[in-house]
Amino acid sequence: MANNIISEENLVYKKPTLLNDNRMHYCPGCSHGVVHKLVAEVIEEMGMTDKAIGISPVGCAVFAYNYIDIDWQEAAHGRAPALACALKRLMPDRLVFTYQGDGDLACIGTAETLHALNRADNTTLIFINNAIYGMTGGQMAPTTLIGQKTSTCPYGRDPQLHGYPLNLTEMAALLPGACYVTRQSVESVPSIRKAKQAIRKAFEANMQGKGACLVEIVSTCSSGWKMSPEAANEWMKENMFSQYPKGDLKDTTSL
Repeated sequence: MANNIISEENLVYKKPTLLNDNRMHYCPGCSHGVVHKLVAEVIEEMGMTDKAIGISPVGCAVFAYNYIDIDWQEAAHGRAPALACALKRLMPDRLVFTYQGDGDLACIGTAETLHALNRADNTTLIFINNAIYGMTGGQMAPTTLIGQKTSTCPYGRDPQLHGYPLNLTEMAALLPGACYVTRQSVESVPSIRKAKQAIRKAFEANMQGKGACLVEIVSTCSSGWKMSPEAANEWMKENMFSQYPKGDLKDTTSL
């Protein structure tokens, strides 16, 4: 029996202590769980467990408070960036971030998102972009691709009828208050490592008073897309990365 015991130093992976043991409600293959793990790891590694405050709004992201054991506030639909700015101004020594989906951050919350970033309030907005409204029935989102089918555009998104996909991260990169704007993904181990580095850089920039940050994670929604998790990852790579190319769009953190 003793031979089956694995010493801690030989573990390939150790679950962050900030991740609760609550059973996750996310669908199989959902990107949210991976990003939760990364956020928990970064907060823990930075020693910010007692000073981190997350803002969870609505949609699939609303239950983030159920999984990461830090202080949380819940905001009305789209209003998480405004609440984050208020908290950071009241408690400037805290690590304050939002965790939002594309329907929340890039649709009803567009104004709050852009103004919060432009105010340079030293908060980070974590933006999960899966090109659909996942929780409420798979409706078209601002980020839905041209030709992509959803429950509210069953024949595919038509730009003449529905407009074009919104590249909000490119818009954010133009704002002087934003010091770090990046787009990553979590479909592979190399991508996960880059996403974690991006979250760490954003959080460190906030604590150093360098400005606001936006970390977009291009993600999958296998249930909303009506695909297997494996097929959803392939569809994302074949279709979403051309509309939402990965990499840093703005980085003034070293200035």
